[in-house]
Formats: sequence, C-alpha cells, structure tokens
Amino acid sequence: MKKAILYLFILSLLLNVFQYMNSTKILKTQIKEIENAKAKIQTVRDSSNIYYNNMLDANYFALETNDESINYFSNYDINQLSEKIKSELMAMNDAKEGNRLVPYDPVDGNKFIINKIKILNHRWIIADVYSGNLRGEILIKYFVNENKPTDFETIETILHSKIKIEQ
Repeated sequence: MKKAILYLFILSLLLNVFQYMNSTKILKTQIKEIENAKAKIQTVRDSSNIYYNNMLDANYFALETNDESINYFSNYDINQLSEKIKSELMAMNDAKEGNRLVPYDPVDGNKFIINKIKILNHRWIIADVYSGNLRGEILIKYFVNENKPTDFETIETILHSKIKIEQ
C-alpha cells in the first residue's frame, strides 16, 4: 500500500511539473503573440496618422476646410454653394467657342472646356482645361451675387505642350 501511495505521489508530482512547464510555454507564446499584435496595431496607427495628415495637407486649400471662407459665406450652405459655382462654370462649357474663361481659340476644331474644378477659398478657383490633346490650368477669381449668377474673371492661365498619343 505504501508503494502504491508513493507511486501515485510521484505520478501526481510528474503530472504537476508537466502541466506547469506546458502552461509556462503556452503563456510565453501568448505574450509574444500579444506583443506582435500590439506592434502591428501601432504600425497601422502610425501609417493612418500619416495618411490623415497628408489628407489634411491635400485639402488645406479648399473652401470646405477654410474657416475664413466659411465665415465669409455664413449666409450660405457651403456644399450647395460649391455645387452652384461648379454647375455655373460647367454650363459655360456649352458655348460654341468653348468656355469664355479660357482665353485660347479652338485648336484643330476642339474648343477649350473646363474639366475639373477646385474651389480654393471665398475668392479663387483653380480649374483644369483641355482641348483635344492640349491641356492646362486656369486661376479664376469669383464673386457670388445673391439671386444672380456668379461673376467670374480669369486671373492667370497656363497651357501645357501637346499630349503625345501613342497608337
């Protein structure tokens, strides 16, 4: 009987040592996995902060993020005003000779029209223009009139060399 108790004692001691070693190994593995996950999370947070800062920089010159311009247009809804200005500019593209704000004559039968618009603040707009294989940018000064069309004036233009089309 004493031998049986001694064997059971030794067996339970071995089982406890085995469980302790196994649990320690599992715990170390889990701690390492948690540290790796924390490192990955930190990397993602850092990259998202960089992305967010880049987006803020990219939209620094925008009507929607310019506090002074928003205060200037306090009587207007900024989104509706932006859409109104953009639609008025795009409507000028329908003219026979092209958009009147672009001071260039049609080239090869293609009139110059405004392609893209970015409203910078409460006074200036930058726009991309093109005519077939020529493109450029124009800087436009504008003034919003209540219950009237917006007044536009071209400040400066730049025309790029011809785009090479490969066939």
